[in-house]
Amino acid sequence: MNKISHIKILALFLACGSFASADLHANPERNSQSKYISYSQLGNPADVLKVKTETTRALSSGEVRVKVLAAPINPSDLYQISGNYGVDPILPARPGSEGVGRVIEVSPGVKNLSVDQLVLLASGSTWAEELVAPAAGFLPLPNLGPISAEIIEQLSMSAVNPLTALLMLTSYEDIQEGQWIVQSAANSAVGGYVIQLAKQRGIKTVNIVRRDGLADDLMSKGADVVLIDGPDLATKIAEATDNAPIMLALDPVGGDTFGRLADSLGYGGTIVTYGGLSGKPGVLDTGKVIFNDTSVHGFWLYKWYQIATMQEKQAAFGQVIPLIANGTLKANIDSRFSVDQIKQAVTRSWEGGRNGKVLIVPTPL
Repeated sequence: MNKISHIKILALFLACGSFASADLHANPERNSQSKYISYSQLGNPADVLKVKTETTRALSSGEVRVKVLAAPINPSDLYQISGNYGVDPILPARPGSEGVGRVIEVSPGVKNLSVDQLVLLASGSTWAEELVAPAAGFLPLPNLGPISAEIIEQLSMSAVNPLTALLMLTSYEDIQEGQWIVQSAANSAVGGYVIQLAKQRGIKTVNIVRRDGLADDLMSKGADVVLIDGPDLATKIAEATDNAPIMLALDPVGGDTFGRLADSLGYGGTIVTYGGLSGKPGVLDTGKVIFNDTSVHGFWLYKWYQIATMQEKQAAFGQVIPLIANGTLKANIDSRFSVDQIKQAVTRSWEGGRNGKVLIVPTPL
């Protein structure tokens, strides 16, 4: 099951805004072709992903047709395609875990969606030109009025990385205004959201990156300190924060970086791991963990979607969606590719040196 399918129950919550009448049904003659991405074996995404074409079919009762406007390529998508994720897909599979689209046709009997409405794509398979699925597979967005292409693209990324940042920031330690946290891969999409959410709460951030030239962008998001990773990282963090006790560290890198962040924590602090970008297991000094009473946690959004209550999901989305819609919370975008350009898109998404997310944009917005 795709990880995003677990947010279907939020549709009613997100539909609290006003919409055009659901009695309006576009019912065009359907004899056109639509492209989508598929794969029948696990492996290098650039090798196994294929562009396929299907004839658009008539809607069944309860279904809607949605034009995909934008869908991001997340690391978890690529890990699953390559066979390195916690849950294997059922092959053949259609990739893509989130996105945003516009309803272009609804079948009779559908009451919660209407033509021209913006929706979050909640059933996966989002790397496509259009989706046909039961109405419950789409989360209606409140009436946002005139909306720019920039905001549409930002909304396409709202179900994974912003929630990851929010939940890690708030679930493990009660970080107060004026306190410090530290994170690695701070130039990632999650890292950018962490900086922005922490800034809103008056929380100070030490942001670790692996190359020069990223500080200005991170500081513009609200970062307090930006440091280059290295063997003396814990010492540099202590100097930059005037030896303030750091109670939360967030790490998607692993390897030596994981241990360096753990070493920077104050007594009783917590380190949360949510990835392994280095390709190496996290290195940890167990003696320091014991004597510093360090807590170690793993975070997996897929599991959170499975076990969180509806109220918890409502609360999380209720915090991030308005901030994205009004432009307060945003992620950098590196590049945009069409469905036909999927090989170039996933290749770019794997490459180092990016400073933003790669999006599938079937038609220029």
